[in-house]
Amino acid sequence: MQYEKSCGAVVFRKYHGNTELLLIKHTTGGHWSFPKGHVEAGETEQQTARREVFEETSVQIDFCPGFREVVSYSPRRDVMKDVIYFLAHARNYDFVPQEGEIARIRWVEISLAHSFLSYDNDKQLVNRARPLIREFF
Repeated sequence: MQYEKSCGAVVFRKYHGNTELLLIKHTTGGHWSFPKGHVEAGETEQQTARREVFEETSVQIDFCPGFREVVSYSPRRDVMKDVIYFLAHARNYDFVPQEGEIARIRWVEISLAHSFLSYDNDKQLVNRARPLIREFF
């Protein structure tokens, strides 16, 4: 069994009184999710998450303490993958999709996120993040 590890973030902003989440649509597979990617040698989990969010979206982030969630799944036969997600506040709101990997990016009102997200694991992340996001504002 092969093991893979990625890190990413549930990125949010307050915009015109609404709480919005940063969602990406992958070119491969066409699914909506959160920015994430593989850990590179020598990186911490948060360094990976910060780099991947920026590479995929051009959005810079600040992490919110107290949120570190692990999502485990098998993307292929004989492969087990852990994705570590952090909660982060966006420092800038303009985005640029990473060419070749990201088909679309959207800021989505948190109450509508479930209708965009492709996987139940991601929907559960929103449910766990929501109380901490409320505390932030």
